[in-house]
Amino acid sequence: MKDLRRKDRAISDGEALAVLNKAEYGVLSVVAEDGQPYGVPLSFCVIGDAIYFHCALEGRKIDALAKTKSVSFCAVGDTQVLPEKFSTRYESVVVAGVVSEVFGQEKRAGLEGLVRKYSPAFHEQGLTYIESAGSKTRVFRIAIASLSGKARR
Repeated sequence: MKDLRRKDRAISDGEALAVLNKAEYGVLSVVAEDGQPYGVPLSFCVIGDAIYFHCALEGRKIDALAKTKSVSFCAVGDTQVLPEKFSTRYESVVVAGVVSEVFGQEKRAGLEGLVRKYSPAFHEQGLTYIESAGSKTRVFRIAIASLSGKARR
């Protein structure tokens, strides 16, 4: 939380993890091959002290991840625009971490975590889908090195 300008809006690490767990999507920020910043929204899940996400077998994100291992990831929880106050209620979290591709059982655990988060009513179908499509996707883990959260509630 040391990088927060508004210390009065800081939330605890536990609250930040709760925001991270309930956020619908997050934005992964990396440095692209050409040295330019690149942020991409993606679906994710949290397992232990790591964030897992999946992607295609190739593309700009994959190229960028091959060049750097340090990433930033942010997610926004609940928001409410307060037009009469020219402000917003919000909760957000920013993570710094190291990204790496995962394989085998850890890859499967990441994919199962995504199914649990986004399709809990279709767990069995999700497991079947993982079996049929798992070879057509890559899974990455962001080991959380630090996180900071803030909120205006």
